[in-house]
Amino acid sequence: MGEELGVLGSLAKSFQDGGVGMYPIAVMSIFALAVLADRFFTLYYKCSIDKSGFMRGLKKHIYAGDLDKAISFVASQKRTPLTQVIKAGLINVPKGEAEVQAAMDEASLRENPRIEVRTGYLAMIGNVSTLFGLLGTILGLIKCFGAVAQVDPATKATVLSLGISEAMNCTAFGLTVAIPSLLAYSVLQGRTQHMIDDINESTVGLLNLIIANKDKMKIPANLPAEEE
Repeated sequence: MGEELGVLGSLAKSFQDGGVGMYPIAVMSIFALAVLADRFFTLYYKCSIDKSGFMRGLKKHIYAGDLDKAISFVASQKRTPLTQVIKAGLINVPKGEAEVQAAMDEASLRENPRIEVRTGYLAMIGNVSTLFGLLGTILGLIKCFGAVAQVDPATKATVLSLGISEAMNCTAFGLTVAIPSLLAYSVLQGRTQHMIDDINESTVGLLNLIIANKDKMKIPANLPAEEE
């Protein structure tokens, strides 16, 4: 407990020593945490689904030619971009393969932004935090050398050390925010691309399944409306 308080006290002192340049970096860190929490929750929970298990269950109904059960199966799953795209294709099976493909393409254009939105802000925050750190460093050095020119020789060393401390603290805090933000951006961008690839792969697989099994497909009298 004492060590934790010591670390927090040291961080607080460094923040105070960094001067006004630390405040925009602190704002960037809050934005970074907010975006991280939102994107990790969305990509790893809200929009995530076991693609292999989902497609395995769907194929069972398609192979049996039971379109009604296939649609019901998809509708019973957690609402994710993948399930919404697949459902859009299944609803349009009676209209032909071209309509199935068009419906899934349209649904992908609607659902993919749910996966991609706001992730790019992390790269921006990383770059801006670095620049704010650099700006704080420059302002600290300007302040430092301006003050040195106006004080007596006995206090020059103290003024110089305080100015350099302010400059270096801004640099350090800027990089402390920027590096995790850029690393998180890379991880989330990889996850985003993986989910989009899953959607593309699944839509092609579904279309091939429908074409291969269209002769035994039982078309229900009333199809559910596509959800917006």
